[in-house]
Amino acid sequence: MAKAKQHAVVSQAEWLEARKELLVKEKKFTRARDKLNKQRRGLPWVKVDQKYTFAGSSGRVSLKELFAGRHQLIVYHFMFDPEWTEGCPSCSFWADNFNDVIVHINHRDASFVAISRAPISVIEAFKKRMGWSFTWVSSGATDFNFDYGVSFRPEELAKGKARYNYATQEPGGADREGVSVFYLDDEGGIFHTYSAYSRGIDLLNTAYNYIDLLPKGRDEKGEGQAWVRYHDKYD
Repeated sequence: MAKAKQHAVVSQAEWLEARKELLVKEKKFTRARDKLNKQRRGLPWVKVDQKYTFAGSSGRVSLKELFAGRHQLIVYHFMFDPEWTEGCPSCSFWADNFNDVIVHINHRDASFVAISRAPISVIEAFKKRMGWSFTWVSSGATDFNFDYGVSFRPEELAKGKARYNYATQEPGGADREGVSVFYLDDEGGIFHTYSAYSRGIDLLNTAYNYIDLLPKGRDEKGEGQAWVRYHDKYD
């Protein structure tokens, strides 16, 4: 791992001035993010008419049941091809951030689940190995992943063109990462309110938010997340 490059070293007073200049930009960014969050909440909704049923650890479960008595649901689209025996290493990096925040999410009238196409038996084995406790179900018998733009048909893969992240592009594999949000009204209607993909899920990775504070930052040098390992596979 490379060392930090040679950097300017100044007095405390000079550092403070530079830090205050950056603080102005940070505050501007925070206000812009608050505004963007408000605009996100203002997006129109789409009613979900499809009756999705997933395979869970205790049997079949409907999309409505995944709300667990709450009005809001966050779905993390975890890359886990039905042919794999392990989930995606990068999605696993994200998942290491999930367990301990869910209790707080629950207290804002929201539930959290991960959904993948892999068989539930394979998901459960990998989940046990990783020591995770969050709800994770299989959509393998449904069109859920395809409908929400995170899985792609063989003919799309053969053409090298599929709809991902709101654009037609090379999908990069049969499954991709993402997050979707749903709302359940008091009459039982379910609505899709938001989805994000690719870099749009950066904020869900708390570890990256800490790493971004460091002098070397992500230090990935154009290699993306090639450095990431399952948390039980680091040296």
